[in-house]
Amino acid sequence: MSGTDGLPEEVFRQGRAHWLETRAGDLAGVLETAGPRLYELLPGDLGDRTLVAAVTVARLAADEARAQPVAESVGWLERLIPGGHLHDLAGAVRELRSRLALSGEPALWSWNAEGWEELLLWRWRRVQPRTGYPAGDFAGWRARWSAEIPWNGEIDSPESMPRRHGRQLLTPARFFAGEPEPLRLLAQAVLDAPGTAAAAQDAVLLRGEHLQGASHLVWLVEQQACVEQLEGWRRRHQATGSEATQAFLAELSEAVKRYMSLVLQPVVDALSACERALLGDSKHGARRSAADYLDAFLDAQEQPGEESWRDERLSADVEQQARERVELGETTWHGMLGTVPVWYRIVTSREERAAALAYSGKPSTSVVRVRTGAVLQDVSSDLFGLGGAGDEHEEWYPAPGIEIDYTADSAFDLCALLAVVQLGHARMEFLIRRADGSFQRLRSVRARVREDDTVAWRRWALGVLSELVPDPEDLADVIAREEDDGTDESDPADAWTRFDDPTTPSGSDRPGPGPRPVRDGLPDALLGKVRALLRKAENPGATEDEARVYRDKAYELMAKYGIEQAMLGDDVTESERPVDRIVDLYPPYVKEGRRLLARIGYEMRCRSVYPGGKDNRHRVHLFGFETDLQATEVLFASLRLQMLEGADRADRLHRPAGEDARAYKRSWMLGFIREVTVRISAAQRTASAAAEEGSEAEGTSSRSVALVLADRTTVVEARLSDQYPKLNKTRPTKFKGTGYWQGVADGRDAYIGGSAFDFDEENRTGRLTP
Repeated sequence: MSGTDGLPEEVFRQGRAHWLETRAGDLAGVLETAGPRLYELLPGDLGDRTLVAAVTVARLAADEARAQPVAESVGWLERLIPGGHLHDLAGAVRELRSRLALSGEPALWSWNAEGWEELLLWRWRRVQPRTGYPAGDFAGWRARWSAEIPWNGEIDSPESMPRRHGRQLLTPARFFAGEPEPLRLLAQAVLDAPGTAAAAQDAVLLRGEHLQGASHLVWLVEQQACVEQLEGWRRRHQATGSEATQAFLAELSEAVKRYMSLVLQPVVDALSACERALLGDSKHGARRSAADYLDAFLDAQEQPGEESWRDERLSADVEQQARERVELGETTWHGMLGTVPVWYRIVTSREERAAALAYSGKPSTSVVRVRTGAVLQDVSSDLFGLGGAGDEHEEWYPAPGIEIDYTADSAFDLCALLAVVQLGHARMEFLIRRADGSFQRLRSVRARVREDDTVAWRRWALGVLSELVPDPEDLADVIAREEDDGTDESDPADAWTRFDDPTTPSGSDRPGPGPRPVRDGLPDALLGKVRALLRKAENPGATEDEARVYRDKAYELMAKYGIEQAMLGDDVTESERPVDRIVDLYPPYVKEGRRLLARIGYEMRCRSVYPGGKDNRHRVHLFGFETDLQATEVLFASLRLQMLEGADRADRLHRPAGEDARAYKRSWMLGFIREVTVRISAAQRTASAAAEEGSEAEGTSSRSVALVLADRTTVVEARLSDQYPKLNKTRPTKFKGTGYWQGVADGRDAYIGGSAFDFDEENRTGRLTP
């Protein structure tokens, strides 16, 4: 679709419909996985079950964003689901809310949820059968969903909006074909230039990851990029041209403005708020940067459990924080509840109690007043504009809001403020202390912020964040250091450890924490051969062809040994049970390292899990048979070093001028990972085929190699499922750079890297160097 010249309205409409169908399926999958009890209760009389599930999960995410209590969500669910009052809908809602952020679905984050709720309700309305009585239809739909059903003639067909100006949906090239000849020829020459096409492709590459697969939005981005290139060319030449040239180029500028105002802008204006937000967030600048930082911020947060969404009492962690704050003499703090920024305030006087109960949350003044100066002030004396103790009995009127001090060196504070900016409000929780020292919720309210304040705060927060954490990828590490007490209990030189996961059931046969035990893995002779082959491949004197041959032989040896071990017996014996271990990775490029390890392990019949939580963000939990795990370790140690060295080399030789170096390296690494794991997979297939032929020739096995390996994989996956019965999907990998295909090429050529191993001659063991 993106390359179509003169895109027909029908194709635009079909692309939009297909995208919505796909996204609805994605969101329905979130409900089925994260809220299975609720998913099973969905009624069958509302049409397509997938779309109904998508609307339901978006509505519940929007309820969370609006700071609605669970009881409010249960109320409309009881009207939606026949006999809903007979089920534990409150428990189902709490279960789902506790898992929404973990799903990694950006449509369900608080600042996006209401837009997606509106868009999906509109889509649901579009496919419902009509009775011929529109008012009655809408009344019935409104009663069933307990919500206003969007009705907007423009949102139904944005692709037809240019007709109002006597135009059609066209590319710039087709538009300028109708202009007078001098303008037409000049515009065509600029638009046909290789640089213009390359710029449009780069725009799609850089912005496409934020458009969530929307082909109709991608088309708009392409046309916007072409227009920007045309305008850029015009500005460069108009600045130095003669008076006649400047006059001619001014005509070109007017023609460009006509295209934007008569063709593109009417389409954009008629899109839903959700689609316009996707287009806006995909641009470079403050909104794009805010989305990147908040993505990384949410990834670093430990999400609360189901008890945090109980209306009738405080969750244990909030009550514990309240006790700690009182002991420190503090009464105000902030955090995140799922993806909603929340401020807690312990009410300490009758005046504050009265003010809290009368609190409106209206944005007439900013309800969250942020002071960004260097002078800090005790917020406990400024809640609702209250004065000191001497003014206790004077008449006063509580000014709405609470003042919060932010420090310019706190990445967590800055990201929490960005969350308020994106959402436009915060959740305010007013707590009171009982006589027995426990705490209860006095009131929960949605506190709005004025739009002009959000603009100023976004600019300030992003400016400070860009200096404090230039790359959002490093945000989690910075926040972790802020929370660290300064002690380091781990030895980063030993990257391979066991980990006693608190989610492991009691009585589990997993070993506890401690140093890695001596294992029966690859025999010393085989390990020596593999190590020797890899060192030959990494020798600077080896040609690229020689290096590739050495590495392929090393992969083949390990693949062959793993298959031979699998074929020693048709059944898995007690001594051959799969094992597991936690792998800690260290910067740089931890996410790419995790991906490389997981992909290698998968090809070696191992399975991996990212445990989740801020303490585990650099960890991979591997499951597999001992020989396969050790082969995975050997390959990962070698390939990781090659990947880091190769990314630096590609950056020096191939990165386009002006492109961000880190973005280019990340995209290069993804291409490299793809290619080297394809080669490992090929080595596995070759070894499997050779073993199959050998078994058939010797008649030594009654079962095929493929069946034996499948059985081992099934056993490994069963062990993983026992320990992690509920798994969420990982977030889609995003990249902005243009180095992907160079990474594929370099992975195919097996470029030269550094030494992968240190060898302990005395103990005859190999130590992987991180």
